[in-house]
Amino acid sequence: MATATTEAAGQAAEVASAPGMPQLNFDHWGNQIFWLIVTLVVIYLILSRVALPRISAVLAERAGTITNDIAAAEDLKQKAVEAEAAYEKALADARIEANKIVADTRAEIQAELDEATAKADAEIAAKTAEGEKAIAEIRANAMESVEAVAKDTAAALVSALGFSADDKAVDKAVADRMKG
Repeated sequence: MATATTEAAGQAAEVASAPGMPQLNFDHWGNQIFWLIVTLVVIYLILSRVALPRISAVLAERAGTITNDIAAAEDLKQKAVEAEAAYEKALADARIEANKIVADTRAEIQAELDEATAKADAEIAAKTAEGEKAIAEIRANAMESVEAVAKDTAAALVSALGFSADDKAVDKAVADRMKG
């Protein structure tokens, strides 16, 4: 047991005499710097030959996709503008056509109305002419009747007064009186 304790004490002394961290031991720095450089070169080669080309390919693909999407969006936007312009033109044409149809319909209705009015005016004029003709006939008949009644009345009055008059004298007196 003494040997084991001596050995353990020797190891403890060795550990106590050695510097703390091996990375800070100046005896190993040359080795550490060499492996650091080798490791950095290997990492650089791996990154530059494998990882970075893949990353740049993904970035280029994304940029291409974004560019294509932007171009497609611009194309669709242009088509939408053209479609809107075509829609506005069609709407304006439809409004013009509707106004033309309305004007034509109004003209037709006005022509029909004018025709109906002219027909009604002609009918009214014809009926008015017939009425005036009838009135003229009635007046003529009335004048004849009035003259006949006046002659009969004059003859009756003269007889009632006890005078006698011949028909010619009564006719002449009534005719003179009717003239004014």
